Amino acid sequence: MPYQRKNIAILALGLTSVLLSSCGFGSGRSSLPPAPTVSNQTGASEEYIIGPLDEISIFVWRNPDLSGKFRVRPDGRITSPLISDLPAAGKTSAMLAQDIKIQLSEYINDPIVQVIVTDFDGGSQQVRVIGATEKPAAIPFRANMTLLDAMIAVGGLSEFASGNKATLIRVNRGTGRQQEYALRINDLLKRGSSQANIPLQPGDVIIIPTSSF
Repeated sequence: MPYQRKNIAILALGLTSVLLSSCGFGSGRSSLPPAPTVSNQTGASEEYIIGPLDEISIFVWRNPDLSGKFRVRPDGRITSPLISDLPAAGKTSAMLAQDIKIQLSEYINDPIVQVIVTDFDGGSQQVRVIGATEKPAAIPFRANMTLLDAMIAVGGLSEFASGNKATLIRVNRGTGRQQEYALRINDLLKRGSSQANIPLQPGDVIIIPTSSF
């Protein structure tokens, strides 16, 4: 009888999981396409994304008074001559240069602007894995990094992790807004589902909750 009760309990838990899935749990999150199934793929890393506390050099052609080195504030913004509180974090050097050009166009006819990152804090070039994992960590991003790479780096899920309810937080480079994506880490690690292995980007944050039962 105890053995039968144990089997019934297991079946009940499985049924509960199915019902939660069918009711659209976590439906407010989007999904990401799977990573390409190419082993040992190599290539250049994505262009550096500016982050808080990075130091940048702004060069405005024929305007040395507007040029110089500036530190990105903790709130992700910069202030330079004629420019106040311009968002810089989450952008590439080219994107920021274009934004500065637009700002300066109010004062200068067709300014030529170049932005170079001269010193970086490094936080924006990491992937952070937090929550119910064996070793929560900030992992240096590398080219073609995937969710599987990140989970191997942190030692997988902890005993009570709810991997299929995990979330990836990513900043949209175009709008600067955060977006949430659903992850199915249990399917990836325990079932070997290639569809659950998604490509990562610098600055991604993976949040893994614990099971509620």
